[in-house]
Amino acid sequence: MGHPETCGFLPPEAAWFDAPGRRTSISHAPECATLLGRARDLANGHLKENARNTEAARRVSQETTQMFREAGFFRLMQPARFGGYEYGFTPFIDIISELARGCPSSAWGCSLGAVHQWLVGTFPAQAQDDVWGENPEAIICGSYAPVVNAEKVDGGYLISGKWHWASNIDNSEWAVVGVFFPPDEETPEKHAGFLLVPRTDWVVDDDWFTAGQAGTGSKTVWIDKPAFVPAYRKLTFGQASSNNPPGAQVNDNPIYRIPFLSAVPVCLVAPILGAAQGAIDEFMQIAGTHVTRGAVSGGGGKLREFFPVQSRLAESMALLDAARLLIYRDTAQVEQMAAAGHKIDVDTRIRNRRDHAFAARMARDAIDAVFANVGGNGLALDQSIQRFWRDGNAIAKHISLNWDAVSSMVGQQLLGLEPRGQY
Repeated sequence: MGHPETCGFLPPEAAWFDAPGRRTSISHAPECATLLGRARDLANGHLKENARNTEAARRVSQETTQMFREAGFFRLMQPARFGGYEYGFTPFIDIISELARGCPSSAWGCSLGAVHQWLVGTFPAQAQDDVWGENPEAIICGSYAPVVNAEKVDGGYLISGKWHWASNIDNSEWAVVGVFFPPDEETPEKHAGFLLVPRTDWVVDDDWFTAGQAGTGSKTVWIDKPAFVPAYRKLTFGQASSNNPPGAQVNDNPIYRIPFLSAVPVCLVAPILGAAQGAIDEFMQIAGTHVTRGAVSGGGGKLREFFPVQSRLAESMALLDAARLLIYRDTAQVEQMAAAGHKIDVDTRIRNRRDHAFAARMARDAIDAVFANVGGNGLALDQSIQRFWRDGNAIAKHISLNWDAVSSMVGQQLLGLEPRGQY
């Protein structure tokens, strides 16, 4: 078992599902296997070697970000008219989870930066031109919660305030922020959505001090005095959740017709899948070489020969396989539906939200299963397994992956009630 390298570099679970997102008509796009090979090299080398420094710095470095850029990861889902490859979410999962085997924080920064290239591709064309027209390599951070009321003015909106947890903010040229819009002709009630704001309009409030995912740089976007945002840099949550957002009029690839929450949360799940694989890899190394010291007596046994160690390793692998299968199945299905021109209905969207949260829970449990058997040796800061454990548990606490919140919404839908939640 271990970490197979079959199916053209793909994890075997990925190959079981035919996913349109693994194919592109863009001639300058590298093969998926090439991109995944680059991710594997970075994970096994630079990311693993610098994981502790990334955590200490509380951000992904400019050097690492440039490596992601040169590898083409931020081009993966970017529209082709700005140099992007227009791949889908399935190869995105492969690449981000592979990066997380080296450093979950760095993978998280790449994940949010890469998925926001897709999100901006669903905005109106003029907004995309603003972001990438002069700098096609620009990347975007984001804070989705609508914590600010946008004030309608002639030609757009005025906003000010703070938006927390904008991962990879230090390396970003733009921010997508959540707001409440006032009633308008299209929507007669107050409604939520996003606005795109350039770096010149905001500053970084350096407030990210955490026990897990410390290297993600998930600091606060701070607009201290009202900034004007043109109306065309607006995307309502209703538009983002539809099968035909504004960007689909100019980017005709079906991936831009996938409803926002049907697939975007894989940017949160992929890093914890990789963290679980990294923890398993590390545990197998430890178990293969470590000899117990014993408390007062009984030392000298090889860790790999203990039944609980063998059993928990098997449990961990099964949990991770199950988590991967759910995520690949769901993501491949929405890509297939979008490619066929089928509407991605509420049942599918809520099912996917269920599986995002449940897969993250299983991946966390996979990490916990092996970490429970490493003993005090695994707590050392130079042992990466303790970082996978802290990072994995931090990811599983993300509000979008909160099992209690997501599962209650799913139950409401199954029982014929109005689902209350994000889908």
